[in-house]
Amino acid sequence: MGRSPHPAAAHQPLYTPAQRARRDASVWTLIQGVLAPVQFAIFLVSLVLVLRYLATGEGYGVATASVLVKTAALYTIMITGAIWEKVVFGQYLFAPGFFWEDVFSFVVISLHTLYIYGLFAGTMAPWTLMMIALAAYAAYVINAGQFIWKLRIARLQSQVPA
Repeated sequence: MGRSPHPAAAHQPLYTPAQRARRDASVWTLIQGVLAPVQFAIFLVSLVLVLRYLATGEGYGVATASVLVKTAALYTIMITGAIWEKVVFGQYLFAPGFFWEDVFSFVVISLHTLYIYGLFAGTMAPWTLMMIALAAYAAYVINAGQFIWKLRIARLQSQVPA
């Protein structure tokens, strides 16, 4: 017996037909599709470097550089994602289908920005900065999971006859 789609997928379409057409035609969809796995790869490398520093006390400079690269990737995907939402949904952020993902994205961005502030203001010790980076990365993983779930819902909805 086959599984039925998630109730949200069955009752509330993520995209209207017009939004789906705009999504499929937009270059920003491709850009998001490229940036998301690139950002994830950067995250994995940075996570290893941060954990290495925390475990050994070695490699602070390279761990710091990796968090800066991860933060730049995050800012880039957030800006291009807002443009994508504008093209597809007519508003830059908090479109109904992605409201909670956008809300949590601001948690992720806030933690990354706190790291940047602490680093450049010189107000936090290296260990504290790396713990903030880990908190930012944990939030990022949750947020990435939210978006992956939405992709799954969109696929399920595209398979359901109208």
